[in-house]
Amino acid sequence: MITHDIPEGKLKRHPLMLLLAILAAFSLIAAACGDDDDDTSAGGDDGTSEPSDDGTEEPSDDGTSEPSDDGEEPMTDDGEEPMHMEFDANGDGEVVIGIGTAGPRDDGAYYEAAVNGAREFAESQGWSDIIVIDNIDPNESGTDLSNLAEQGVDIIIIASGESADAAPDLVQEYPDIFWYCRCGAGYPETPGLATSRDDSGAIEYAAGVATGILLEDSGGDSVYMLGGSAADFEVETELAFRLGLEAVNPEFTLTYVPTGAFPFDFDNVAGATEAFNVAVDAGADAIYPYLGGAHEPIIQLANEEGLITMSAGASDVCTRDSDLDWDLAIKFDGGDYIRAVFPLIVAGELDEGDQYVFQVDGPDSVAGVEICDATPEQQERLEELLAPLYAGELADQLFEIAAEAYGF
Repeated sequence: MITHDIPEGKLKRHPLMLLLAILAAFSLIAAACGDDDDDTSAGGDDGTSEPSDDGTEEPSDDGTSEPSDDGEEPMTDDGEEPMHMEFDANGDGEVVIGIGTAGPRDDGAYYEAAVNGAREFAESQGWSDIIVIDNIDPNESGTDLSNLAEQGVDIIIIASGESADAAPDLVQEYPDIFWYCRCGAGYPETPGLATSRDDSGAIEYAAGVATGILLEDSGGDSVYMLGGSAADFEVETELAFRLGLEAVNPEFTLTYVPTGAFPFDFDNVAGATEAFNVAVDAGADAIYPYLGGAHEPIIQLANEEGLITMSAGASDVCTRDSDLDWDLAIKFDGGDYIRAVFPLIVAGELDEGDQYVFQVDGPDSVAGVEICDATPEQQERLEELLAPLYAGELADQLFEIAAEAYGF
């Protein structure tokens, strides 16, 4: 299991820079094939390295590098394609990513973020446009993902665990396809399936702290979380968020209101609107729309009521060009996760059967929280209150929450 994290700042490079970094790495592999005596080990302890004797430049510590003089992709000595062509499962000379999402591809929240991340990575590699199947019914996920596999794709991304029940069988049925799932907590490591998950309890604790700081400054004291149907991961979210909220002020409250029927009813706009009205009538000061397709409609309603709002996964809401306003970004962004793990997959550092864990261990973690337009005082208080989390001092409490949520 891979448990280190990637600083967020390195993930937000322009896709071209990411491509150049990968091409430079491929050049090293080609150089190693040409001379068995070449030293291809990593650089010094500071992560930097010097150009090799044959003029091939290794990536610098910021992950960028210069292209070769002729602008061509590197080739091995026997004229074979570069390493990423190993993903061409059907041998047609193209690499195609297919992605399956449980919610709408344009929800403005978690699912859209995952689709955008897949598309941006494919573009950075010069691969073909992605194929998307969205609104997958959990009960039909095996059929939908089989249909996706039959469309000539070479890589399949399953955007969330609710669509992954059939994955162990599918990876056996379509072994030439590279399978990756952002399956989340509780999903086991599975042969043939590369997975990632995050420390969701830590993310939601941080979100509760950040929301508490905004409530302090606004004079409010209550948050309403609008969720799908109290699934186990929603229970973990609720409990960890409440723990963070009470770390700011024990008098602050969080109330969970379901928006629809079990399971996974995150796109029910009518149900979410009814739940929102219940929250407003009860005096909500902040709304956490833990939703997919219903997320943006609830944000619009919350904006009209002047309530504190937050994203559910998307990391870009603080800078998004939109008519909607968010006060917090709660970051478990499927697109950021793809941008993080796929360079590792291409480099051979994350293989089928491996699991990558996104940690919340500092302000630059990929997963975590951001206060939009935070004042210096708010940012200082946020870092002060999250210091115990970053230091691992809350591990036992968060484990107890996970045990209660998932029943282990």
